[in-house]
Amino acid sequence: MLRGMYTATAGMLSQQRKHDTVTNNIANVNTPGFKQSRMVSRSFPEMLISLQEGDAPAARFNAGRLNTGVLAEEALTVNVQGDLRETGNPFDFALVSDIQVDGLQFDNGKTITADGQRVYQPQAFFTVLNAAGEQRYTRNGKFVVDASGQLVTAEGYRVVGTDGEPLVLIDPVTGIPISNVTTNNRGQLLDSVDGRNILDANGQPMAMLLTRVDEPMRLIAEGSGILRNDELQPSVLGPMNPNDRVEVRQGFLERSNVDPTQSTVDLMTASRMYEANQKMVQYYDRSLEKAVNDVGRV
Repeated sequence: MLRGMYTATAGMLSQQRKHDTVTNNIANVNTPGFKQSRMVSRSFPEMLISLQEGDAPAARFNAGRLNTGVLAEEALTVNVQGDLRETGNPFDFALVSDIQVDGLQFDNGKTITADGQRVYQPQAFFTVLNAAGEQRYTRNGKFVVDASGQLVTAEGYRVVGTDGEPLVLIDPVTGIPISNVTTNNRGQLLDSVDGRNILDANGQPMAMLLTRVDEPMRLIAEGSGILRNDELQPSVLGPMNPNDRVEVRQGFLERSNVDPTQSTVDLMTASRMYEANQKMVQYYDRSLEKAVNDVGRV
């Protein structure tokens, strides 16, 4: 009886985590570049139940398998392209990414190879620096220019150029902030008047550093659309390959890929499943109460 209560309780915990994940998706439905998460559940290891009658080996037979509940293992990010929304703001940028891997066809950002290996589609990200100077990654291209002329995110993270340094939109000769900026589809910054490359203090053309992440599932969310890599494997992260199918769209923002309708259905399903497991716990509680107070009295 107690085993059944533990199983129902595990179901309640699993559905609660699913409910929290879907709620977070709905809360970020209007967050640019947000990627929804899906909770992955799996059963606890099954136990093989056998019955032994006497000492003879032939007296033992298998009664079957017993499942010990469900576990909300992890929340996986769905790294698929979101729709673009035109804003007209010259400092709003969206990434259109469709990086292909030879011989593989991706569905919802992943695929299963013939030998059963799961492979995730590589993704492109804007590269930014936090206050400590550590590289971070984001798909939220809603940038602004601060008082010092640096291109930053809404949270103050500095956008990185291809030289690894923050992009500073100030004319190195006159010291005047540059306001007429145009970006091509590779993230290069151009003068919107004459189309010339905007140069940095070293006389080099300025461009955004777009980072390709071959294993995006390894990135860890820090909040506000900022991601970090803790694997410390150089093969995971690297500069964009010019042949990759990635474009920067100026004056656009990438919408979140959250489906509000499906998320609402998932939220209701999680609530109903939670209630069903809750009723089972209440049933076992009443049964235990009767066993203690009534049957135990006899």
